[in-house]
Amino acid sequence: GIEYIDSYYFNQAEYVRFNSTVGKYVGYTEYGVKNAEAWNRDYLAQELGALERYCKHNAANHYGAILDKT
Repeated sequence: GIEYIDSYYFNQAEYVRFNSTVGKYVGYTEYGVKNAEAWNRDYLAQELGALERYCKHNAANHYGAILDKT
């Protein structure tokens, strides 16, 4: 399967990540945990919608193009 990851960094340290397999934002620092809680409440539906509209729709096209080149 395909996994979509959207990571956010501050000072070269990842503090929060959206992972399509997990299906929500996860924080890795105290600041990231607070952001993840807020983003899961306020933006999760938007992120999941983008995942459906863009990623899953285009994944087959990109995957096919890669296979054609190998």
